[in-house]
Amino acid sequence: MSYLNLDVQICHSLYSATNALIRAYRPLLEPLGLTYPQYIVMLSLWEKDGVSVKTLSEHTRLDAGTLTPILKRLEDKGLLRRTVFAGDERQKRLEVTEAGQQLKTRAEKIPEAMACMAMTDREQAAQLKQLCEQLYQTLSG
Repeated sequence: MSYLNLDVQICHSLYSATNALIRAYRPLLEPLGLTYPQYIVMLSLWEKDGVSVKTLSEHTRLDAGTLTPILKRLEDKGLLRRTVFAGDERQKRLEVTEAGQQLKTRAEKIPEAMACMAMTDREQAAQLKQLCEQLYQTLSG
């Protein structure tokens, strides 16, 4: 079998699965008015609020060029605010607003709904997550 055969390409399987997963999120995120990348940003900020753009970039694995328009849209929606860190005007501090906190309550059922759709076996899901993380670490190393 040739390595140029599409059927043996891990990247194709991951790409297809990622696209399918993001499509599955759409109907769950639509009522919240969020896209998947906006949801990732909000998940990160709900976990740790008041961080810099750099910290958010590291946590979400989204580069600054990708984050900037997402943050602008979330700010326009009133879900977060960008302020300046005291003592360093170059650093922006990201804070979830009251409306952003209220959205968190509405979003709490999404991970469970996705888990039910994606994989019913928690052990397999944990293994898949671990393998994806290993691949990420290897390729970004």
